[in-house]
Amino acid sequence: MESVVELEINVAQPKLAELFADPRNNPLWMDDVQRVEPISGQLGFPGSAYRLVPKSGPFTFVATVVTRDLPDRLSLTLEGKTVSVSVHAKLERLSDTRTKLISHETFKFKGIPNKVVGFFSGKAIRAAHSHHMEGFKQFAESRP
Repeated sequence: MESVVELEINVAQPKLAELFADPRNNPLWMDDVQRVEPISGQLGFPGSAYRLVPKSGPFTFVATVVTRDLPDRLSLTLEGKTVSVSVHAKLERLSDTRTKLISHETFKFKGIPNKVVGFFSGKAIRAAHSHHMEGFKQFAESRP
């Protein structure tokens, strides 16, 4: 299953890219994430891994940064117990003060029961993706 969210954000591309690529910012814009726990590597750089610890519930993910080509793109994988998610973010410069963020997520559910649940959860998953990206937009635009 795939989900794509496109947003125009009133922040210069280089600053937006740095905000998006720093996992320490995730709890500031992902309202369901309590904290980020570094596991290995230099946090936010290719090959590094970190745990996204939720505020509640069992959905802990281990994120691994795959590519970091700032200010243009970033990709990572999220591994959970029942699902793997490939995340690709593209940041397009629109002007000196505006950037278009295109977030593309691909979900691969593990096992037949989880594939069935994933199939029926598509609308909720897409809504959560959109909610997270709107949260990032508000976070980024509120930074001085």
